Amino acid sequence: MKEWRVTLPDGVRTPFEVYVNGVRQELGSDYRVSSGELVFVRELVSQKLGLRAWLIGFWGIGTYKRNDEVDVRYEIDGRPMLAHALPIKPPDSRPRGGPTDAAA
Repeated sequence: MKEWRVTLPDGVRTPFEVYVNGVRQELGSDYRVSSGELVFVRELVSQKLGLRAWLIGFWGIGTYKRNDEVDVRYEIDGRPMLAHALPIKPPDSRPRGGPTDAAA
């Protein structure tokens, strides 16, 4: 099963809230927490605009590329904090364990 991961910022402790594109996500049904990361089984897409797309958008024509944003709302010492647009790690970005075939 493919998993998209988002590393939680330092200092985040429960309770905290997770949002994808401004929509609150529910622990268990939308994501789980593992080793300091949010783990999603639904596809999350993070696309950066290239120069051409940015220029087209600048002129008001607009671009409609998908770009999911994950935000985490939490508190530190009673102060509300927001981590906005956290980096998304796609399934193929995780380090692979075990020996390599190069030594064989």
